[in-house]
Amino acid sequence: MRLSSYDFDLPESRIAQRPVEPRHASRLLAVEPDGSARHLQVWDLQAELEPGDLLVVNDTRVLKARLKARRASGGAVELLLLDPLGDGCWRALARPAKRLKAGEILQLEAENQPPLAVEVVGVDGPSGGRVIRFASERDTATAMEGLLQRYGEIPLPPYIHAHDPSDDERYQTRYASRPGAVAAPTAGLHFSDALLKALADRGIELTRITLHVGLGTFRPVEDEDLTALELHSEWVEVSPEAVAAVAACRRRGRRVIAIGTTSVRSLEGVAALHGGVLTPYQGPVNLVIQPGFRFQVVEGLLTNFHLPRSSLLLLVSALLGRQRLLDLYAEAITAGYRFFSYGDAMWIAPAAVRPAARPAAAASESGSAADQKKAPDGAEASKQG
Repeated sequence: MRLSSYDFDLPESRIAQRPVEPRHASRLLAVEPDGSARHLQVWDLQAELEPGDLLVVNDTRVLKARLKARRASGGAVELLLLDPLGDGCWRALARPAKRLKAGEILQLEAENQPPLAVEVVGVDGPSGGRVIRFASERDTATAMEGLLQRYGEIPLPPYIHAHDPSDDERYQTRYASRPGAVAAPTAGLHFSDALLKALADRGIELTRITLHVGLGTFRPVEDEDLTALELHSEWVEVSPEAVAAVAACRRRGRRVIAIGTTSVRSLEGVAALHGGVLTPYQGPVNLVIQPGFRFQVVEGLLTNFHLPRSSLLLLVSALLGRQRLLDLYAEAITAGYRFFSYGDAMWIAPAAVRPAARPAAAASESGSAADQKKAPDGAEASKQG
């Protein structure tokens, strides 16, 4: 329960700067129940799944939320819009921020666009950023998207050093439909149209939830003592249709597979708010998932490789155990896997999940005949964490 125990050395050369093409050509580290790994491609995921399995994907769409502005003094300012606050006001990270005072007028600048005035309303305490006021009708992500298309840029993470025009399309999932995120749900970036069709043809079901990735993405975990860890809230929507899809998957004896940690946080966060039962919901969640957590909904996970000392690393450790995950990361680094947003992926099948972390409905059975052949016995499983 110490943050420093979730650190690892990552050579800068292993941080992916560009995505591979096609999307499904990324490498896939498949975790075995005994802790070993197989080395595949994301395209091979269709053979890892079974007809009737349910994939839960996050359909958020990334806003062009990075804006360039200029102060009346001539100084340049960069804004990163985070979320709407109502009445045309948006929470934003600003660089530099210290000199931006309430009442100051900034001029947004973009190629082939006239300057656009916006007002600094004040300091936002929770984020350390600023509250920026636009026209009053621009108080939702949908209403703001047209302006951001003209003035904004896709906010790639800072560890990606060069931007390319293709990022506008490549940093979105193929099923992105609901604007509001400031970072992509990156596990979903691996799904090409061809892979989605192949999965559907195989009888793999798919349902959508929405989590607009926001401030938590930019705030590292800082407290060494993880017993008191708190995370920023994120807005999610789990629809009645998604709840019904999960229930139907369980009735047919198949497996609920989360595509990305955002899908995990949505499903488990909403279930935690309702006594462990997945229920239709719209609103904030801020669930902390770390080793010792018992999942209620999610049985398996496709995810990218995450930053050291991050809340996402804690979440994946909850499925596999800390040392087991760090050993797999070390193997991935040695094998040349590409890390972070544009990098490769890891597949954690239900049989590879620590028995103590599995949903109660799946704890006594691995979810399928194929899993049962591969699952370790109880004595072996108890050592995996």
